[in-house]
Amino acid sequence: MNNSKISNAFRDKKAFVAYIMAGDPSLEKTREYVLALERAGADVIELGIPFSDPIAEGGTIQAANLRAFQSNTTIEGIFETALSLRGEVRVPLLFMTYLNPVFAYGYDAFFARCAECGISGIIIPDLPFDESDEVREFTTRHGIELISLIAPTSRERTQRIAKGAEGFVYLVSSLGVTGARSEITTDIGALVDSVREHTDIPIAVGFGVHSPRQAAEIWKRADGVIVGSAIVSIIAEHGAGAGEHIEKYVRDMTKPPRGI
Repeated sequence: MNNSKISNAFRDKKAFVAYIMAGDPSLEKTREYVLALERAGADVIELGIPFSDPIAEGGTIQAANLRAFQSNTTIEGIFETALSLRGEVRVPLLFMTYLNPVFAYGYDAFFARCAECGISGIIIPDLPFDESDEVREFTTRHGIELISLIAPTSRERTQRIAKGAEGFVYLVSSLGVTGARSEITTDIGALVDSVREHTDIPIAVGFGVHSPRQAAEIWKRADGVIVGSAIVSIIAEHGAGAGEHIEKYVRDMTKPPRGI
């Protein structure tokens, strides 16, 4: 396993990767919720940056985008929130966003600010792997890891994506957009095996995971699970009072044996 802060979060255990939308319902609450996620057992935390056209997201996270915009969330405000967490949070913080906000900010300036604020990596769902070099130039310059996504449809591109992956491989469990699914019918084991042939960095599975049973099944084959919509749904239900509910949910999801 390579020596990166993100990869090290998977060392000697099955990892839980949690996603929340920054600014939902406010940046003050985002800060509180990040600390709650870490206390509850999250090993990596993704912060979504709101975007007007989140094409990979289902209704739950689309609604979170709108709530973040309604609370006047800005990229600069998100950076300031991340900076305020830098001395308090030990687990890696990642951004998940679309290419347009990064491009509009300016690649060099954006990733320099990420480094300053303690962001370890970034996930950009609409950045095709074949076009990622223009971004990777700047992520490499500033020590930010660019997380690659591999979907069930990647097939012949899996080898190239896996070999160029950093931090961890984000393995998409199902076709379609994000959102909790009652069943994940993809052969996760076969997908994990096909990726593992070409890389030794951790593999985490996301899209649709929401129950301890699903997580346990995925942990049997993969190195981590990624949960977003289920946590965002708790925030949608409880708003500013969601902290204790998030913490309980993540504790329930991460309690032993974590599929080992």
